[in-house]
Amino acid sequence: MSSVLRPAVTMSQERRPGRWIALGVLVLAVLLVAVDATVLGLATPYISEDLEPSGTQLLWIGDVYSFVIAGLLVSMGSLGDRIGRKKILLCGATAFGLISVLNAYAPTAQTMIGARALLGVAGATLMPATLALIRNIFHDPRERSLAVGVWGAAASAGTAIGPITGGFLLEHFWWGSVFLINLPVMVVLVVVGVRTLPESRNPNPGPWDLASVVLSLVGMVAIVYAVKEAAAEGFTWPAAATGVLGAAALYGFVRRQLTLPVPLLDMRLFRHRGFSGAVLADLLTVLGMSGLVFFLSQFLQLVQGMRPFEAGLAELPAAVGAVAAGLVAGAAARRFTVRAVVSGGLAAVGLALAALTVLDRVTGYPLIGAALLVVGVGAGLSFTVTADVILSSVPKDQAGAASAVSETAYELGAALGIALLGSIVTGVYRGFTAPPGTPDAAHESLGGAVEATHRLPTSTAEPLLTAARDAFVEGLRLATGAGAAVLLATAVAAWFLLKNQHLESHPHT
Repeated sequence: MSSVLRPAVTMSQERRPGRWIALGVLVLAVLLVAVDATVLGLATPYISEDLEPSGTQLLWIGDVYSFVIAGLLVSMGSLGDRIGRKKILLCGATAFGLISVLNAYAPTAQTMIGARALLGVAGATLMPATLALIRNIFHDPRERSLAVGVWGAAASAGTAIGPITGGFLLEHFWWGSVFLINLPVMVVLVVVGVRTLPESRNPNPGPWDLASVVLSLVGMVAIVYAVKEAAAEGFTWPAAATGVLGAAALYGFVRRQLTLPVPLLDMRLFRHRGFSGAVLADLLTVLGMSGLVFFLSQFLQLVQGMRPFEAGLAELPAAVGAVAAGLVAGAAARRFTVRAVVSGGLAAVGLALAALTVLDRVTGYPLIGAALLVVGVGAGLSFTVTADVILSSVPKDQAGAASAVSETAYELGAALGIALLGSIVTGVYRGFTAPPGTPDAAHESLGGAVEATHRLPTSTAEPLLTAARDAFVEGLRLATGAGAAVLLATAVAAWFLLKNQHLESHPHT
């Protein structure tokens, strides 16, 4: 009888007062990151026109944030376990807001790339801390599943708020204003978070190993850079050498973790099949979706002629689907199975991406909107359940490191996806046949081509714009087709990797 009553007693003892207010603060941190990521896509045409980046620089503006954050997440997650997750979250949020000002007033493409890199340093402190704090605030598994669902829904809501707010700002102010919206969110987060968030850390953390931090950063950044360069320029010796350097650094990182008494990242976490399967599913899912996510805003504005605010509203179905799915994902995984929900969600995303391979310049919105809704539902189900699996697979003391691995997979997938699928779009686009008199900038990006038409006679401008748009759409079709193949393969892999995985129903005693 006592064993039957024990879970209920534990639940009542461990339900922290004010935990839902604390969750609201963590949601603000997620919104801070999600809004920033989505407004960049809308602002890209304006940044292209004002800063005149090359095609390669434009890709760097899009993915250098992910490069840096992927390299630092594990280190920052482990640092939060050591010095306190509340402390690192609030310091990171403050830095994130201040560096957003530098993004807003960047005078050149090079400065913009540097500002995005610094933002990655600050962003690396936020996401692992939010998930780790959820793991330590919500001890009841069902409440934690709901909290993770709200956390994921906030990220999805940010993808809706970002384009709509950003679209409004872009129609009334200059492009830098889309970054300044981070400031009021940061102020509320810090002021309320100081009072409501509990501090938590690993009681026996061990030293923060600087050599491991350097190996992790060098390895991640070098590997992603090598893949990006190989995808954009083909096989070159510099890319190969950088790739070898990155692989050697990551190998050294793993070897060092296995020998340290208290490692920066406990490699034994990967022995848990559910943990490893969930991390791999997240990485490949984001990789497959990233081409669509990064280039869709450009398609809607520069190909179909939507205003920024209209483009933001057009992307809303994906966020609506993800929010709704994230809130019910935990319950669905308990009623059915973890692998059924994750694999089903990924397969839905893959089929929706496959449907978008028929896009052309005049494709009607019903197809685009329906596909985005399915993408949102599928991604919301998958990401929420995999986050829950990752958190429930590890002890509370290692929640920061485990959350960092999850977020690293997400950011690494985004960086690799933009590098690989983005390079498909860029490569196909650069090959279009332009009429005589076309400036070189028109071959660098679609934004460059649109800008070039303003200075050309109509007899040259119209065929240039038609050829450039056709080439961009052809590249986008190929990228979404490749993404669909990745998602469908990941759905099959998740079915096997997540076999016999279940979400907790009762708190540990």
